[in-house]
Amino acid sequence: MTTSPAVPVTAPAVSERRLSGLRRASLGALVMLIVQFALGIGVNLYVTLPTAGSGGRKASQAFSDGPALALHVVLGLLLVLAAIGLLVQAIAARHGPVIAVATVGLVAILLAVIQGFSFVHDSTNAASMAMTVAGSVALLCYVIALYLARSPAGRSG
Repeated sequence: MTTSPAVPVTAPAVSERRLSGLRRASLGALVMLIVQFALGIGVNLYVTLPTAGSGGRKASQAFSDGPALALHVVLGLLLVLAAIGLLVQAIAARHGPVIAVATVGLVAILLAVIQGFSFVHDSTNAASMAMTVAGSVALLCYVIALYLARSPAGRSG
């Protein structure tokens, strides 16, 4: 019985594998951001948050009004992890343009998280708008990352 020698993995195969991973990570972040936007709209419309300066409800009580805010927060934290994961993959693939947009996307998500906590604390329109703009910037970054991570065969045109 003979064994065949190990076939070495060529550089293009490794590159295509890494590009495929970047595409999957970008698409995953996009889907998560879209779900996050929907949850955020639901929270904004249907969850009563404490008003600024009120001695009434505490922010922790807003979580007991239903699962929407809790899901929104958990998905936001998962988005931070997904953004870090995409950035690590882009660095491992040494894909400079994706590294750049993944970095901007991560910063945008972190800004959205900060503004989200601000919104829960004082319910200002400015915090809500900043959260929406930061989330939109992140969406744009991951669309661009998805475009940049296309395979070399798909770049002819």
